[in-house]
Amino acid sequence: MKDKRILYVSSEVVPYLPETEISSMSFEAPKMVNKQGGQIRIFMPRYGNINERRHQLHEVIRLSGINLVINDLDMPLIIKVASIPKERIQVYFIDNEEYFKRKATLTDEDGNLFPDNDERAIFFAKGVIETVKKLNWSPDIIHVNGWLASLLPLYLKEFYKNEPLFTESKIVTSIYNQSFDGTLDKNMMNKVKFDNVDESQIKLLENPDYTNLMKIAIDHSDALIKGSNELPKELDDYLNSLDKPVLDYYPIEDFAEHYTEFYNTKVLD
Repeated sequence: MKDKRILYVSSEVVPYLPETEISSMSFEAPKMVNKQGGQIRIFMPRYGNINERRHQLHEVIRLSGINLVINDLDMPLIIKVASIPKERIQVYFIDNEEYFKRKATLTDEDGNLFPDNDERAIFFAKGVIETVKKLNWSPDIIHVNGWLASLLPLYLKEFYKNEPLFTESKIVTSIYNQSFDGTLDKNMMNKVKFDNVDESQIKLLENPDYTNLMKIAIDHSDALIKGSNELPKELDDYLNSLDKPVLDYYPIEDFAEHYTEFYNTKVLD
């Protein structure tokens, strides 16, 4: 992976959030590429329960300050950055007072999804892309982890399809068994449609449940990875029916060689 540029976009990353399949793999995969001499960037949301002082987050003024339009509202984008200790890996945090100040990630204390999670997902996807544009950093691979990041492939292939920085970028999405009950806001499709995304690409968002969100990510990705040993049957069947490269599940202690080979021979080939 020497000199390859890989952008990791994840809804959660260790050590900033507790260990899960997603947060652990979102740390281990970049660490692996970093050790092989690749160039990496990691992006995640700056949830309010991330301890900024302990993890030494600081705002990057030159990257902050633009407004993203979400459903016809101007929402200021704030970019923060931190370094993972001992790894020489920088993590960029997408922040906004309205969406990410609350002291929780995706649900309230009763386990209910936040009603604006759909807008947070749109803001996160656009925020990552706009920041990478400001960095003028053209990734060879963009690797997406977690459902809050699941709109990124759609936005790259539709809203930003004429952006020259990403014309050669290949999108890989990992599919996990970390889902949610119920649906996001029923008006989500119209909010995405506001960004001139063709309705034919987002029909599934008429019912924005976990399965349909991931199917939209799958449809707009170039390659897929099974991130969990067991996936919801509908998604597993969907992946198995694809005419795209799909890497089977490998546990965290055994993934490195398989990911490297997959990146090199199936994604970049």
